[in-house]
This record gives sequence, C-alpha cells and structure tokens, in this order.
Amino acid sequence: MSLRGDVCVVTGACGFLGKRLVRLLLEEESMAEIRLMDKHVPTKLLDTLEDCRGDTKLSIFEGDIRDADFLKKTCRGASTVFHIASIIDVNDSVEPSEIYGVNVKGTQLLLEACIQENVVSFIYTSTIEVLGPNSQGEPIVNGNEDTVYECALKFNYSKTKREAEQRTLQAHSEVLHNGGRLATCALRPMYIYGEGCRFLLGHMCDGIRNKDVLYRMSLPDALVNPVYVGNVAAAHLQAARSLKDPQKRHVVGGKFYYVSDDTPHVSYSDFNHVMLSPLGFSIQEKLPVPLGLFYVICFLMEVLCMVIRPLVRVVPPLNRQLLTMLNTPFSFNYQKAQRDLGYVPRHSWEEARKRTIEWLAVQLPMERERIRAK
Repeated sequence: MSLRGDVCVVTGACGFLGKRLVRLLLEEESMAEIRLMDKHVPTKLLDTLEDCRGDTKLSIFEGDIRDADFLKKTCRGASTVFHIASIIDVNDSVEPSEIYGVNVKGTQLLLEACIQENVVSFIYTSTIEVLGPNSQGEPIVNGNEDTVYECALKFNYSKTKREAEQRTLQAHSEVLHNGGRLATCALRPMYIYGEGCRFLLGHMCDGIRNKDVLYRMSLPDALVNPVYVGNVAAAHLQAARSLKDPQKRHVVGGKFYYVSDDTPHVSYSDFNHVMLSPLGFSIQEKLPVPLGLFYVICFLMEVLCMVIRPLVRVVPPLNRQLLTMLNTPFSFNYQKAQRDLGYVPRHSWEEARKRTIEWLAVQLPMERERIRAK
C-alpha cells in the first residue's frame, strides 16, 4: 500500500531518526507534502534533501508540541502523523514537569489534534525502555510482544514514554470529527545507532579524553541488540503503509511492535568498541570497580545529590537504574513486525557498521580539535 499523494507530519523532523525518516519518505513515496515539525528547522536541512525531493512539497512547522493551536494547524489536511519528538533523558537530568509536559501532554494534545483535524493514521515512536529492565535486573533474551515481564520503571523518561504509548494505543478507533476512525500503533526500537547518533559521539569524546581508551560500563555478557537508524525508519514507513491498508489496519491498529535487525548481540560497552576500534580506540578490560561496589557508589551519589537539592540541583553522571540498564541482558526479535507490518531490515549489519564508522571517522578530528581547544 503506497502513501502516494498523501500529506504527512513528522514531529521531531530535525532529530536523529526524524531526518532519516523524512529522506526515506522522499526516496520511496511520491507524497503530496511532508510537514517537518520541530522547535526549530534549519533551512540547511531542506538543502540536504534537494537531491531526493522530487515534486513533494516540504513545509516547515516550527513550534512547541505543548501548543494545542499550533498542533491543530500542523495536522490540518494531513492523513498520517509520525510522532517521533520527545525528550530523551537517561540521567534524570530534566525537570519532571518538563519531560512530562513534552512526552505525555504533548502526545495527548497531538492525538486530540489528529481527532479534530481528521488524521486517520498515527505512528508513535516508543522505546524498549517502557518495559525495562526492572530494578532487579531480570534479563530478557530474544523476547517478543507476548513476553511477560515484571515492569518497575524508575526513570522519568521511561515512565513518560510508557504513558504516552498507552495513550496512543488507547486512542485507536477514536471517532474523528468527520465520522471516520483514527488508527494508531507504536514502535519500540532497541538502542538506535548510525550516522548522527549523539550517544556514540559522546562515548568517542569520553574516549578521547581518556587517551583513546573507552570506558567499560557494562559486563561483556550483558547482551543487547542495537538497531540501525535506517532500519528503524523503514519500520515506520511499513507501519504507515499497514495502517493505510484496509486489510491490515485492523490487525496493526492498537498494537505495539519491537523493532530490531540483524546487528549482533553485544553489550553496550563492547558495541562502542566495535564501532570505534577501527579508529584506534581500545577499551578497558574490566569495570572500573566490581559491579556490587558500583551500585553502592551510585547510591551514595544519589543520596548526596538529594541532600543538596534544596540548595543546588546536581545530577549524578551515573545512577543505579542506568547501571542496571547497562548490565542486564535485554534483547528482542522483530518477527511480529515482519509478520504484521512486512518489516524486513533494509540495511545489513555490515553496511550499517561501515556507514556508522565512516561517519565517526569524519567527526573524530573535529572532536579532537574541539576537546584540545578547551
């Protein structure tokens, strides 16, 4: 099922995944219009898309996702919304009211705008962190959508993403103002990597400061399965096509899907090393301290930050929940997405790795110079 002639909205269009999805839509679909929604959309982004733009109109919608009137204006006349925009915060450094306002309230207002403006399809970008890992560090190996797991979320990021996902799926089959029905689904990608990944860039910079030695923050046997950004974008396109297809709409609507690919299962720290070792980086053989002691240190830092919070807000660089996430085996397959959405990874592991390393190689001298200049 094609999206030819449709009008779609991409929230977070200037972000890591958003930019990749916009390019994929231009390359594979002859859409009437793609609306790029973000807080700020640089004109140079449009320039980078000229090679694949064709006859599709690219429109800029700059504003706040918490502004109901702005959202209604953005959605007016659109048929599909890809809701990617959110605050990603793995250190709990963002004020709870801020992250709730963007991730939950913003999603609710966008859903309401879709209903008022008769948008028929809504794809929400969720995350595996809406499930866990829980504070006990109970592992999941090759899990799926039917895997039963005791979920106990600690991060405000995880909590808000989970609530936003729930609201999205609950909105499935809501009656639109014109009498039609809204169809929704949610995608839960693994840790996303690729060209433009700020987390990989951050680990590289930490390594530069540590004489080209990457820090080990996860045990080698804490296996996860990262997913390439190009494959996540492809899953979003397949979800939109499926929601438009009358025969698939009732199957996909109201469901969530894990999105992974054929990237080898590896720990977070060892994945960083896989990407950065061709550029001359090594990695610490062991954790800086035994894992149990690491938890004690994190606990003490959290207590100290809590004590001084009335005077100054300090965020510890590492907390117990993040340490658990980094050291818990947590992997999922994409079989249900393949069966229901027709999702198949577009990019092999070899291609994804090559492209990511080439991008990092370009960034490396610039980051070295930036760090040296400080």
